[in-house]
Amino acid sequence: MTAETISNTANGVMRPRRRTAAASWWLLGPVLAILAIPVADLFLPPDIHIAHLLVVLCAATAVGAGPTATMLVCGLAVLALTTAGLERHTLETESVLVEIAALIGLCVFLVVFSRLRVRREGELVRVRSVSDAAQRVVLRPLPDRAGPMTLASVYRSAEADARVGGDLYAAARSTRSTRLLIGDVRGKGLASISDTAIVLGAFRAAAHLDVSLPQLVAYMEDAVSWGLAEFSQSEEDLGERFVTAVIVDIPDDEPVLRLISCGHPPPLLLHGSTPGSLAVPEPAPPLGLGDMSASAYVCATYPFVRGDRLVLYTDGVSEARDDKGIFYPLCARVAAWADEEPGSLVRRIAADLREYTGGRRTDDMALVIARRDGACT
Repeated sequence: MTAETISNTANGVMRPRRRTAAASWWLLGPVLAILAIPVADLFLPPDIHIAHLLVVLCAATAVGAGPTATMLVCGLAVLALTTAGLERHTLETESVLVEIAALIGLCVFLVVFSRLRVRREGELVRVRSVSDAAQRVVLRPLPDRAGPMTLASVYRSAEADARVGGDLYAAARSTRSTRLLIGDVRGKGLASISDTAIVLGAFRAAAHLDVSLPQLVAYMEDAVSWGLAEFSQSEEDLGERFVTAVIVDIPDDEPVLRLISCGHPPPLLLHGSTPGSLAVPEPAPPLGLGDMSASAYVCATYPFVRGDRLVLYTDGVSEARDDKGIFYPLCARVAAWADEEPGSLVRRIAADLREYTGGRRTDDMALVIARRDGACT
């Protein structure tokens, strides 16, 4: 799993510490400026008064520091304004007293503001932490190894800062095979997470069982249809909710792979440096629309020997466009980088895709590469 897919817990812990250290260094500017104001007043003409800058320095501190630091800087600012008044022998004048009172009032407001801001930031950090944990549970990282298979994946959501959206993938081990799923929920981003969870839950519940691939897909169809119906608000809404998917079964002891495509873009099979599209002759309807028995699903079987790689992807990859409207040439890229390890290949494609589209995210994208390493016996 790449760093683009899930957040690093260590990073989440260290980020507040780095921010605190940066804020401590940043406070030196306002503090030194406040200390310099009374000194500068000694050398300035009587008609030039720079103590008004104290307000700006206090406000700047409140924006970037906590309430304690804001209180200390504000107290220092009030002391500096008082010192400047004493130096000019104007401390007892009405204007200076009003300035001091106004600064004290502003300081109270800024301390309260800083306290509320820090509290709000803490709430956002906790909410983000819970959200990240929940999303990692829904879209679990794929293992690096599954039986004789090496796996690698990358995921990006169309929603900024989201780890899960409308695209999905999963892997599971049965007694004698590795099973893979990639899918695309109708819709994108955060609004489709519930449907994503339904599909992944159905796959994980049955993929480890010793059932045939058609039986597995039939079970998923029943579970997904029931789940979508339960969470749909109307019949019209239900008719518009479905999931395209490819479900793959790779036996440990046979040099083949079997797949069923439910309206999903065909995977690529990379044999040596030659990629080929695995377009099935009899695709099934998307999950949630089929209402089919196990006997109605037809497996397509393809050779899959040691060293071969299977490339599963969603239309967020194949239908990504550059600024001229040209689709991303996934097959050509895979062929050009055929010597890459699965992990480096998914990272390279993800980086190239980001550059190809200019960083625009118009759809979720998922990419999985599986390589057979073990010999079939």
